[in-house]
Amino acid sequence: MQFPETKDMSYAQCVGELESIIRMMQSDKCDIDHLAAYTRRGAELLRACRSRLTATEEELRAVLENLETT
Repeated sequence: MQFPETKDMSYAQCVGELESIIRMMQSDKCDIDHLAAYTRRGAELLRACRSRLTATEEELRAVLENLETT
């Protein structure tokens, strides 16, 4: 299976694809032959989302700290 690079996707796109994978995996239409690929992709998307959330949190902290010192 070919998936787009997460670095080329927005946070919203990553979350949307992750939600789509979860819905598909919970349905009766989940193709067992692709289950491992979907699981790997879901983990990749989750890592990308966490990374972006952490980076945003760090940036916000820096901005707020800068406000407190000025």
